[in-house]
Amino acid sequence: MSRYALVADIGGTNARFALVKEGQVQLEQVKTLACADYENIDHAVNAYLKELDIEHVDKASIALACPVKVEQLRMTNNHWVFTRDQLSNALNLKQLTLLNDFTAMALGMLEVSDADLIQIGGGESDDDAPRLVVGPGTGLGVSALVPFNGQWKALAAEGGHVSFAPTDTAEAAVWAYLTQVFGRVSVERILSGQGLLSLYTALADFKQITPVHRSPADISKAALEGEVFSQEVLNRFCRILGAVAGDAVLMMGARGGFISVAVFCLAWWTSSKPVLSVKV
Repeated sequence: MSRYALVADIGGTNARFALVKEGQVQLEQVKTLACADYENIDHAVNAYLKELDIEHVDKASIALACPVKVEQLRMTNNHWVFTRDQLSNALNLKQLTLLNDFTAMALGMLEVSDADLIQIGGGESDDDAPRLVVGPGTGLGVSALVPFNGQWKALAAEGGHVSFAPTDTAEAAVWAYLTQVFGRVSVERILSGQGLLSLYTALADFKQITPVHRSPADISKAALEGEVFSQEVLNRFCRILGAVAGDAVLMMGARGGFISVAVFCLAWWTSSKPVLSVKV
């Protein structure tokens, strides 16, 4: 029997793996693989274990950026498709736990220390009220912790797919432009890596500016270097994120505050690496 269990966080772009010794919680051998480089999730797992010269593990706990309460799991933002049984059999596992990635994020809020939080705005949070977690990345993850029988329960939600609601003329133009591209416009179409590029393109059309950047990284880099229009786009991104988070707080009754995980738009404000968590 292996003395290690496999843990993983599978997103639309990257698959992050680590090992945990039985009875412990410390992560070992943390590695990131590009999802596009592997045919399916089991191929990525086997490549990770092979690199560490580990034949196999008995147990695995995997967080996925997609709904997990379905028979066939289909990654929202990459090409992997599989069932729980297929994955368990392919890896010869005795125990397999699958959960939504932002359900895992919500549970992780309980382990975040005050030293890792930056308060935005005034007022006091209610420690017994629901807590929201939001995170833009390849998509937009949304979840919450709610109190239940003296404990905390994490919600498995898909809040990134709610409809985008414009709040001014510029955002109405963004919505109209993206409607022509996608049909229905969810907030994830804007509040994500690819969404930043879509927002940039739509705002360029609204302002009758010729777009010159072709990737989210180029837009962020240009903003950091002082390019005015790219800074306007990132400001707009942050404004929309704030509106979406505020709406979600109202819907969830999240008076316990919210944590925004790895919000890359905050990084350019501070010219540093992304803030890990923000509590309001």
